[in-house]
Amino acid sequence: MTRMRVVAFGGGHGLYATLRALCLTGVPMEICAVVTVGDDGGSSGRLREQRGVLPPGDLRQALCALANDRDLADLMQHRLTGGSSDQDPLAGHAVGNLLLIGLMDQLGDPVEALDYAGRLLRSAGRVLPMSRTPVSLAADVAMDPSRPNDLQAIHGQHEVAVSHGHVTRVRLDPSEPEATAEALGVIERADWLIFGPGSWYTSVIPHLLVPGLAEAIVVSSARRLVTLNLAVERETASLSLPDHLNALSRYLPALRVDVVLADQKAIGDPEPVRIAAESLGARLALAPVAVDDGSPRHDPVALAAAYQEVLAEPGSSTPAGHMPDQFNRPAR
Repeated sequence: MTRMRVVAFGGGHGLYATLRALCLTGVPMEICAVVTVGDDGGSSGRLREQRGVLPPGDLRQALCALANDRDLADLMQHRLTGGSSDQDPLAGHAVGNLLLIGLMDQLGDPVEALDYAGRLLRSAGRVLPMSRTPVSLAADVAMDPSRPNDLQAIHGQHEVAVSHGHVTRVRLDPSEPEATAEALGVIERADWLIFGPGSWYTSVIPHLLVPGLAEAIVVSSARRLVTLNLAVERETASLSLPDHLNALSRYLPALRVDVVLADQKAIGDPEPVRIAAESLGARLALAPVAVDDGSPRHDPVALAAAYQEVLAEPGSSTPAGHMPDQFNRPAR
């Protein structure tokens, strides 16, 4: 039986939700996660600063989402207890972060380390960093709504994520990191590319700012699915759900999408979202994908059912090799 090839982009809890759902669809597929490498907070930030390595936290989350060995995944997610990090250097570190750092040190390459960890976890798919180079995120933020042109530069993924202002632009440092060659390969061969849910500015859009990834996404013959969040986050508190979709085309004008998936209760009036989806070339698919307790979390089983229906749809997207003139002109 032919296995569907699916590539999911993101980081953190949003990508975790996508990957767990894909594992539960029951559809034979090859899953690959392409993960952001800009985290500079918590355990990942400390390890990145101390050892100059890729921040492991989002990579660990993706590995654990795909793990068939759930006991080992639980151990990798466990955070060591203790006092402050000044008193106890191990306090607060996730076991899996330390394992990944050890593998990177031993094998000398993050992709080899992730593939090795995937074998340990009996992973249902592959996890790749979007770049072998750690990146830093920066944003221009209007802190005062009455003075929209008075912008403040915010540096670091964590600071952008907790910013209270209106983010007008995000960028990477270095501005043109080299995309991981292995990620480019899986995008070229993919049947579906999935974006979201997740933190829009810190987990989803960074992929569109890596020139190699952006080009591969545009020219891929794969179909493209965007999964919208169930609630706004602090970094996107000033954005409506249609604004989330408009932001994708702002940072990658050539991006075309086939399906936008949203929860009916989360979006309220679907018409503005439908119009924004159509501006990307997509149809809007509505499905109940939230947990029943009312919290803004995706239910893995419900999301899996929605994915199973969408991924089974016939159709094709932009032919490979076609690159519109406006390709990869990021927002200024």
